[in-house]
Amino acid sequence: MSIHTGRRVARRYATPPLARHAVHPPTLATAFDPRDNALNVMRLALAVLVAVVHASFLGYGWQPHIGHTEVGALAVDAFFVLSGFLVVRSYLRLKSLPRYVWHRALRILPGFYACLTVTALFIAPLLAVVVGRPATSVLSGEDSSVGYLTANAGLLMRQFGIAGLPGTGGNPDVVNGSLWTLFYEAFCYGLAAGLGLLGILTRRLWVLPMLIAGLWVATLASAVGVNPLGSEYLLRFALVFLLGTAGLLFADLIPIHAGLALGAFAVLMLSLLHFENYRVLGAPAFAYLCLYAMVRLPVPWEPRWDVSYGMYVWHWPVAQLLVALRITEFPGVVFVLAVVAVAGAVSALSWNLVEKPAMGLKHAAWVSRLERARPA
Repeated sequence: MSIHTGRRVARRYATPPLARHAVHPPTLATAFDPRDNALNVMRLALAVLVAVVHASFLGYGWQPHIGHTEVGALAVDAFFVLSGFLVVRSYLRLKSLPRYVWHRALRILPGFYACLTVTALFIAPLLAVVVGRPATSVLSGEDSSVGYLTANAGLLMRQFGIAGLPGTGGNPDVVNGSLWTLFYEAFCYGLAAGLGLLGILTRRLWVLPMLIAGLWVATLASAVGVNPLGSEYLLRFALVFLLGTAGLLFADLIPIHAGLALGAFAVLMLSLLHFENYRVLGAPAFAYLCLYAMVRLPVPWEPRWDVSYGMYVWHWPVAQLLVALRITEFPGVVFVLAVVAVAGAVSALSWNLVEKPAMGLKHAAWVSRLERARPA
């Protein structure tokens, strides 16, 4: 990192809170306080929203849309925008590729493997019993629990179902339809590291707008049936992730203004209502609204436990289990609240037993030794 860039990054995120109020007009850099923002509340709210949407889908075959876009898809896109801001900020703060990779792995992999293992070895046998099959029937044969573990161990979901379970719900052959996005999250982590190694996050900032423009053009091309990347998901998530990254790197140039937020909301609604893929027009507006909410939403309380990740990865198998138990025979509100409540309890266990202990390994001695061993 150059001296000039280092000073600029430090200035962006070291502005005293009292000084922030003196800046007019405020920018994202002056409005963002690392110790006082809506990030944790937003991530939890987004995870709960995804759980509610998926519970409605699994229980009753319906989920809300705005125009052609699923509300759940908007929530996932918001996760990636915020991740683009947070993850790149972490990379610049750590100034160490090994430590960055280690921190990202600790945040995503332990919870993923815990969910994968418990789903395969406990939830799937339990589902089998509920639907009148032997618990051991899921341990062998086509799409077995063992196959579920081995096929998906690389984070890329290649087997979604286990032995034909649960047999009910909107996706009868999908035991957990939330985990697939984690591969793309990890891809974006790698994208951030690659941009950092090439100096695009520090010295060659001008390259980032060009990359975003290229992805935006590719999104337009994809809307007419031509996808240069060959994957709709790579294109979608890379675009919104890099828009969040641009919010961080150009924070001192992005005004935070209610009028701009209203204009962005109007553009977003126009995009949602008139385009099958709202991102062809509304992606920058959507990213701005996410970052605006991050610094402007009032935060009445701060979650003590970071259960948003657990809520995201656990709600689907919980909902499938409750569907098999016929909780859907109660009013829809009861079923959805039950999914959120049970998934919340499981998420709390995941945070305290798996995720938090794993995060405690951030400062492992071997990472420090690896850093010292690197050539200057």
